[in-house]
Amino acid sequence: MAIRDEETDLLIARVEAGDPRAREELLALHRHRLRRMVAARLDDRLAARVDPSDVVQDALLLASSRLDTFLRDRPLPFYPWLHRLATEKVMQVHRHHLGTQSRAVGRETNGLAISERATIGHLFEFLATSQTSPSQRASRVEQKSRIHESLALLSKTDREILVMHYLEDLAFGEIAAVLGITPGAAKVRHFRALERLRPLLDEDSTGVGQ
Repeated sequence: MAIRDEETDLLIARVEAGDPRAREELLALHRHRLRRMVAARLDDRLAARVDPSDVVQDALLLASSRLDTFLRDRPLPFYPWLHRLATEKVMQVHRHHLGTQSRAVGRETNGLAISERATIGHLFEFLATSQTSPSQRASRVEQKSRIHESLALLSKTDREILVMHYLEDLAFGEIAAVLGITPGAAKVRHFRALERLRPLLDEDSTGVGQ
């Protein structure tokens, strides 16, 4: 993480010095991370219509257009800033492709916004243990229901912390910057969220909390 941060800082310095290639290199450095972030948030119903890479490209174009303002104001660290722009693009995609469901404040029948519904689905796939025997597959159906229910009961912020930490591999400092909280608060909320989920998880299989 530190090496990537150092490379980001060096590229930002080159951009500010007027290096014409540095801007493109700076944005490209974080393309893969943003793709993971977008893929974790896109609704599964859009899989055949929306490529996460296209959403990332739109986010990077937006970032390029706003980069000079970012460098002047520095509202937050660079990657958390990119993360927020990509989140905006994901929300736009949901509104565009899911139509009235998104316009109606994005609500699903379970009371969750579309983006939250998608996030819970991807987070479950990471958290749920791999089970292969017939009896395990049968029990996994019940386990899936219980994990979904538990994830839905977490606050949106706590779910975001789990997604950013486990699916996006963000450090707690980066998570804190994205959410506008302290790193200490991010760590505490992460711990408490895991404590609520721990009875449902096989940590030896998932590695969660290790």
